[in-house]
Amino acid sequence: MKRKTIKVIVLGFFALAFALSAACQALTQDAKTPYPTMAPLDQYMMDRDAEIALARSAAPPSIAKDATVMVLGRHGYETAAEGTNGFVCLVGRTWTAGFKNPEFWNPKNRGPACYNPPAARSVMPIDFLRTKFALAGQSKDEIYESMKAAAEKKELPDVEPGAMIYMLSKQGHINDRARHWLPHLMFYVPLNDAKNWGAGAPDSPIIVAPRFNGAPEPVTELIIVMSKWSDGTPADAH
Repeated sequence: MKRKTIKVIVLGFFALAFALSAACQALTQDAKTPYPTMAPLDQYMMDRDAEIALARSAAPPSIAKDATVMVLGRHGYETAAEGTNGFVCLVGRTWTAGFKNPEFWNPKNRGPACYNPPAARSVMPIDFLRTKFALAGQSKDEIYESMKAAAEKKELPDVEPGAMIYMLSKQGHINDRARHWLPHLMFYVPLNDAKNWGAGAPDSPIIVAPRFNGAPEPVTELIIVMSKWSDGTPADAH
């Protein structure tokens, strides 16, 4: 019965996710977006110790305790703790979201993420390049063009097989409506490979995320919702 209840809740959140995605697209057609430009940089910064703890909350403790942790500095991400297992945990900001996301510049958003080794080598560089352009003062349109140029010049790494990210923290803030949303795993595959996973079908448990996917980065991001947070507590309890 509990498994059935969790399934119903997860399917309900799938519908919410798609509704939020549609709402985001509608909002972008309105010039009056809640976060039209980048806020002062200080609003995106965190206390160093708090950021380290939040980053580690992205993955189960058995993984996060031995992971490298990076924190956002004024010129990009900096290593705060060296790891030994090849995983990298950090707190993402929303400028790594889809370019149609109306909260692209929301300074409150925090996305704890823990990259496995293949993702650290092939997906994290994309997020870091986005961050570089944002911290350099580029507008959203300029970041898009810069990323598009990088993709066209083959300056972005090819996604490695098995690339995935843990996002199991119940302390994050994905956006103002969903807040921490649900614990989930994100898998990365070459562009147009979603069909090989059966992702995006009405009854599929795999969601095609609304970022990347050739807009402009040549990567497809897939989401699978989980039933527990990184601390082991059930998702339906929060």
